[in-house]
Amino acid sequence: MEDMNGMLARMQETWLPVIMQYGGRLLLALLTLVIGWWLVGKLTRGMLALLTRRGVEPTLHGFLGSLLGIVLKVLLLVSVAGMVGVETTSFIAMIGAAGLAIGLALQGSLANFAGGVLILIFRPFKVGEYIEAQGVGGTVNQIQIFHTVLLTPDNKTVVIPNGNLSNGSVVNYSRQETRRVDLNMGIAYDDDVKLARSILLELAHEDPRVLKDPEPVVWLASLGDSSVNLSLRMWTSTADFWPTFFELQELAKERFDAAGLTIPFPQRTLHVVQGQTLAAAD
Repeated sequence: MEDMNGMLARMQETWLPVIMQYGGRLLLALLTLVIGWWLVGKLTRGMLALLTRRGVEPTLHGFLGSLLGIVLKVLLLVSVAGMVGVETTSFIAMIGAAGLAIGLALQGSLANFAGGVLILIFRPFKVGEYIEAQGVGGTVNQIQIFHTVLLTPDNKTVVIPNGNLSNGSVVNYSRQETRRVDLNMGIAYDDDVKLARSILLELAHEDPRVLKDPEPVVWLASLGDSSVNLSLRMWTSTADFWPTFFELQELAKERFDAAGLTIPFPQRTLHVVQGQTLAAAD
């Protein structure tokens, strides 16, 4: 019995100072961990709600939420370890070195990732819109974190890295509700310009797809080598752009033929004197 009492006394003399010295730190660290973990979850949910209110693409929600949660939890664990007396300097240096090595190894992928985040946040284009970028035109089929997938009009799949898309020019043909259709037609120099203008304006006014405001106009665009070039400019909805362009171009050709207007093509005239060719002109 006396041996047991002596052992308890020695344990109290050994552990009690340790508990008194580190118990408060440990309790405070645990409290910080619990509260901090709760705050990280609350901040993550708040960020996701903010992204939803601002209309950010759903593709980005889960990824950004997970990324923010991981970063904040790592910082929390490092802080808690420092509170209980763990040396965190070398640990932080190790994380920094690992991050640098990973960043150098994945430099291109990180650029594509950053480009994907920018595209999903600022939305210069959306799925279903027709764009031209990096020398390729097509309908946006998918916007992923690292690349964007386009479908060309002849049904080819084109994959473009998001880094290139975010740093280059993008032409979006679908963003506006209306587009201007330019129909360019050439007539011979001997033909009646006013007649050709009236035919083109009549075509525009007859077609219900052509908007009344802005009003269709016909300009004499240029005097070519072999033709007088007229340009019919009219506005239509974006969805009707190509049908209007192709159909009115065919109708204009038919109306010009019926009215006796000539659509010229390049010709070469040879001047022959005494059986020899002296001059040639286009």
